[in-house]
Amino acid sequence: MARRPNSNDYLPLFLNDVPLMDVRAPIEFDKGAFPCSENIPLLDDKQREQIGTHYKNAGQDAAIALGNKLATPDIREARLNSWKRFVEDHPEGYLYCFRGGLRSRVTQQWLTEAGMDVPFIEGGYKAMRRFLIDSIDEIATSASFQIVGGFTGTGKTPLLAEIDNAIDLEGLANHKGSSFGKQIGGQPTQINFENNLAIRMLKLRQADYSHMVLEDESRMVGRCGLPDSLQTAMLAAPVVVIEADIEERIERLQKEYVEDMLVAYQSYYGENEGYACFSDYLLEAIEGIRRRLGGERYQQLRSSLEQALASHQLESVSGLYRAAIAQVLEQYYDPMYEYQLGQKIDRVVFRGSFAEVVQYLKSE
Repeated sequence: MARRPNSNDYLPLFLNDVPLMDVRAPIEFDKGAFPCSENIPLLDDKQREQIGTHYKNAGQDAAIALGNKLATPDIREARLNSWKRFVEDHPEGYLYCFRGGLRSRVTQQWLTEAGMDVPFIEGGYKAMRRFLIDSIDEIATSASFQIVGGFTGTGKTPLLAEIDNAIDLEGLANHKGSSFGKQIGGQPTQINFENNLAIRMLKLRQADYSHMVLEDESRMVGRCGLPDSLQTAMLAAPVVVIEADIEERIERLQKEYVEDMLVAYQSYYGENEGYACFSDYLLEAIEGIRRRLGGERYQQLRSSLEQALASHQLESVSGLYRAAIAQVLEQYYDPMYEYQLGQKIDRVVFRGSFAEVVQYLKSE
């Protein structure tokens, strides 16, 4: 069988979710990687630092010699066993290091000596990362976008789940973009957010959609920032607005942020710990809107919530939450969104119910 060549054709890797073996050190991987990559490092963090210092002080040959010295037989065997498992599980995969240089070649050589064929990505992580960043900018300036707007609680994010050509920015950021937006598992790094965003945009372009649909977001989704080029495109795109009365919106918010969140926490952590984490989440979220509630109202609400949560009075929790959200919607979020919508009123091309907006976007 002919040996597969190394590659610098990055697009098929991301479009086809090709498995990638990342042989960088864990500290590099944690800062940013790709969704289909698995970190099986050639060097651990300490070894990487030692060899890097030696390379700067004594040159490449000396660094290679030190690397060979550090690669004791037991370490080499452990590395090979991990790599061989990856190759056996993913025969179509590739490996990469930071620049597609020494670490990629050493890893490939060790595997070749063990009788396994694994090509590496030329240019490594740095080149693939550059490709994705450039892709965001290129698509943002050339593609057509539509923005879904609406008051808080109209169901903008659920609507995106029904649209094949949607980009769920809050899903990619694992944050709902508000004081109540914290999600289980925390947010990705900015680099990983951008990498996943770029891949989603590339896949939509490959599918030849006439436009891409996004929720109306500010520049920051939690701590993840939108790329400038995409933010610029969104500020110029046509807007469709979901309309719903306040009772429908409160009902949706209660289900999403109380009932569904409790289920999610208990599914993730177990019943007792999950309930405790849910309680902490809800109290922290109320703390986030303290200023908007006002000091006296906040103290009353927090005290009542603490009592209801401590005694597992979920019906009372939901009732208290409804009352707080109704007040915050009417006094803060709705006036703010009304003002923001007024700034883009000339871009609004359609208004309707949840179902009507879905139908409109699918017909475009």
